[in-house]
Amino acid sequence: MNMRIRVTALALFLAGSLAACSSEPPVQPPLAGARIGGAFRLTDQDGRTVTDRDFAGRYRIVYFGYTFCPDVCPVDVQNIAAALKLIETKDAALGKRIVPIFVTVDPARDTPAVLKQFVSAFHPRMVGLTGSAEVIAATARAYGIYYARGKGTADGYMMDHSRQIYLFDPDGKPLALLPEAPPQAMADEVMKWAH
Repeated sequence: MNMRIRVTALALFLAGSLAACSSEPPVQPPLAGARIGGAFRLTDQDGRTVTDRDFAGRYRIVYFGYTFCPDVCPVDVQNIAAALKLIETKDAALGKRIVPIFVTVDPARDTPAVLKQFVSAFHPRMVGLTGSAEVIAATARAYGIYYARGKGTADGYMMDHSRQIYLFDPDGKPLALLPEAPPQAMADEVMKWAH
């Protein structure tokens, strides 16, 4: 009887050990290994030249849009700012390591001064980036962003564009697409992958 208990205990121990060895690997970020992003050289809202290397060591929330957008862009950027504020409240150290970046797809109208007014309305650390039409086009391509000048209106013209909100790691590698809303869902997704 005693031998039977020992054999059963040994079998249970070995089964548990094997199960531990065959456990699933840790979950990888959804965009791990994706070819999104890369080097850029743009102009920020203060008129300074900025490259991707200026953000090394920090997580980046990157969004492409334009300041003359009547509804979608301001709402998305407001949600990004609100999500970052939620993160800052919950984990101040992590919050400081995240930089929200708004890249225009309308460089003809989005001068540094226009960007400064726009981004400062949402978050004090939000960075607005612009550049020549050619440089913006190359940057948008690298980040998988579609955009095109749309129809004219009484106030000018609209821009058609995709609305991905990307999270990049401190090395500039893509981690995840963030949900557009609500801010809590965006904050949760950032905190899931940012450590």
